[in-house]
Amino acid sequence: MDSGKAFGSVLMQFDIPKLAVVVIIVLVVVLVVVVTAVVVVVVVIVVIVEVVVVVAVVVVIVVVVVIVVVVVIVVVVVVVVVVAVVVVVVVVVVA
Repeated sequence: MDSGKAFGSVLMQFDIPKLAVVVIIVLVVVLVVVVTAVVVVVVVIVVIVEVVVVVAVVVVIVVVVVIVVVVVIVVVVVVVVVVAVVVVVVVVVVA
């Protein structure tokens, strides 16, 4: 008896309710696999979006810090120049 005939004879032993149970079990397994795949895809998408948001926030923070540093440097340079001019003027006036 080859495997095809064996499978056929095994299949013939099932009555209709048992086949229905097997079909329901297979459908439930397929449903669980599909739902699991969808959940995995959604989780991956959420993680990617979170990473993109975190990178965007980091970029914004870096840009703000750079702008603040540049503004502070400019203010310090302006103050130093103004103080130097005042000192030169005072020295020239006193001398």
